[in-house]
Amino acid sequence: MAGDEGRPLIVGAGGLLGRTLARRLEDLFPDTIAATRAEIDITDAFRLEAEVERLRPTVVINCAAWTDVDGCTRDPVTAFAANADGAENVARAAAGAGCRVVHLSTDFVFDGKADRAYTESDSPAPLQEYGRSKWEGEKRVAAVAPDHLIVRTAWMYGASERTFVEKIRRRADAGGPLSVVGDQHGSPTFVEDLAEGIVRLLRTGHRGIVHVANAGRCSRFELAAAVLEETGLRERVPLRSIPTTPQPGVAPRPAFAALDTTVYARLTGTPMRPWREALRDYLRSPVGGGGLG
Repeated sequence: MAGDEGRPLIVGAGGLLGRTLARRLEDLFPDTIAATRAEIDITDAFRLEAEVERLRPTVVINCAAWTDVDGCTRDPVTAFAANADGAENVARAAAGAGCRVVHLSTDFVFDGKADRAYTESDSPAPLQEYGRSKWEGEKRVAAVAPDHLIVRTAWMYGASERTFVEKIRRRADAGGPLSVVGDQHGSPTFVEDLAEGIVRLLRTGHRGIVHVANAGRCSRFELAAAVLEETGLRERVPLRSIPTTPQPGVAPRPAFAALDTTVYARLTGTPMRPWREALRDYLRSPVGGGGLG
């Protein structure tokens, strides 16, 4: 890791990525500070700035966001307060303290109309309020903090019941049947691999946008089938592919939003591993094997 990254501050440390990243960084840097929303609320600019000034971090990593896609559509004001205003607040506080800011973003900034994996130079065109609020956050971070790193990721899963992988596994454990859309494609990403990717990027000192996701792409249906196969349930649980159909209260999702991670591999010298390998490791681990409680 770059020599000036010895005291990381993670905001949004109560979430899946925040917890995972805090554990990784604490092993490397005992002075790592992990702050939950109750401790540092990114929508409170005054308190945030005061805390960053008091704590004197060498890098601020913003894992805080409102990621409820449909909720953002119902309440765009709150979505922009968290994902745009909050992101700007973090970036301003970091810049004011003279330190680097790392901001987490999403594949949902794209419209899903491409016929190839999206690169960092592709123009965002979000379909819903969640994507629009995250894209606005990206722009504001870049505008107010010259020393910024924006990490886009996709389809993250890990030890949380809210992730797609865990929802599929638990429904399969209950016997199914399962109906999963087959026309939404993306890049499944194991949170442990994402956290390791961020740590590796911190060592580079790179500025700008970088895509970090497990290599390859699949549909939601293919991901669900892989979960069943890796858990030995494929033959016992009925699974069928269905098309995406508009539903009241459900925001549109990009049909194809896989992320190209070539830039990440070039910067770190270590390509992201294939999504199926990462999924297998997760599902065979104590947590992925049913240790969520």
